[in-house]
Amino acid sequence: MVYRVWHGWTTAANRQAYETLLRTTVLPGIAAKGIAGYRGVELLARELPSGEWEFVTIMRFDSIADVRAFAGDDYEKAYIPDPARQLLSRWDDRSAHYERLESTSR
Repeated sequence: MVYRVWHGWTTAANRQAYETLLRTTVLPGIAAKGIAGYRGVELLARELPSGEWEFVTIMRFDSIADVRAFAGDDYEKAYIPDPARQLLSRWDDRSAHYERLESTSR
């Protein structure tokens, strides 16, 4: 399992609009691509002391080949649709990719 991790930041004023865009358009659009090895996404957010909001997406894929099917040959390049760019104040230009070594649950 490969985890694709990305961070983006938005103002408090744009927080709800960005979250709504992710939930209603961006994330369903990714799922609709029908990439065989795509296994879903975790969406995290936190308010920073500055009042800014940090969002983290953790996408799950079976393999780097499946990540490439989603993102292209330059698979570390961040995927940020134009409507999202309008709401973000800054973002990671590159996504980080991690192999899952172990998973536990209770």
